[in-house]
Amino acid sequence: MHCVGFAFERAGGGFQRVEYELAPGADEVVVEVAGCGLCHTDIGFYYGEVAPRRALPLVLGHEIAGTVVEVGAACATWRGARVIVPAVMPCDACPNCRAGFPNTCRRQLMPGNDAHGGFATHVLVPARHLAKLPADLRGHELADLSVIADAVTTPYQSIARAGVGPADVAIVIGVGGIGTYGVQIAKARGAKVIAIDIDPAKLERIREHGADRAIDVRGMDLKAARAAVRKAVEELEGRDFAWKLFEMSGSKPGQEMAFHLLPPSGTLAIVGFTPAKVELRLSNLMAFDATCFGNWGCAPEHYAQAIGLVLDGRVRVEPFVKRYPLADLEPLFEAAHHGALRERPVLIPQL
Repeated sequence: MHCVGFAFERAGGGFQRVEYELAPGADEVVVEVAGCGLCHTDIGFYYGEVAPRRALPLVLGHEIAGTVVEVGAACATWRGARVIVPAVMPCDACPNCRAGFPNTCRRQLMPGNDAHGGFATHVLVPARHLAKLPADLRGHELADLSVIADAVTTPYQSIARAGVGPADVAIVIGVGGIGTYGVQIAKARGAKVIAIDIDPAKLERIREHGADRAIDVRGMDLKAARAAVRKAVEELEGRDFAWKLFEMSGSKPGQEMAFHLLPPSGTLAIVGFTPAKVELRLSNLMAFDATCFGNWGCAPEHYAQAIGLVLDGRVRVEPFVKRYPLADLEPLFEAAHHGALRERPVLIPQL
């Protein structure tokens, strides 16, 4: 299968059109890309904040939705299926996978990190963990559903792992690319949801999509922010302990605030990424009998539930994405790097 994509050869050095052939092995398929979301992780790879595992040049992109157009000998039944390609695919055979820890698989495959990704016309992936979509997409565009592959499923896994339910106060710090879905998922599970950000426009939007309270913490110190959150919890008649906090800003100030907000018996999930170092008093975890965990991607087993939330309308993606032709990739990276985009770009391979 002939493929056209856009690769970069050095950090921040621009994208070049590349052409290459894809030939599926027995357990692989070629997916024709309908859309590929532009993620904060892609920005980190491109600007050299994080090194991808595959040697450059590399085609980025790990939020992929499309149609299977070519199949290996062992997966003929996938031909013609519309699918979400999981952003992180475990091997199922290494010691980590066999012990029930697929997120730390030693041979995991992440498109746009371990192999050429979805900023292309086609992508070659294993068939074993593809998430098949139903025939009826209930009015959704296939391209828009690409963000399920990471922006929806990553917060879904962290919220499920934290056990969020109707008795909980869920606090989402950062309502950008993944936080917008984190708020909606927590609300769908019955929690009282508080959104925190420094962007009034993002906060105003998330009020319409699941946030019971939205707090603008720009200019606040940690003490003032904690007071504002406590007031919001009281207004919602939530309990003053065991809050479930989700750091989704991927920023040093966001991580500092999230840790400072931990109450007795609280749970903190670190979902966003930043290379910045944060100084914390870890003894708070001991003193509050609190829990803190990290979240890398999403195990494929959760994809069906996340897709169901989107197709049922309990989690909406359309207000938070915008489609662009793949040829606009470079200026979109620049705009995203400077925080100039309100919606998550979904790149469409119209070449």
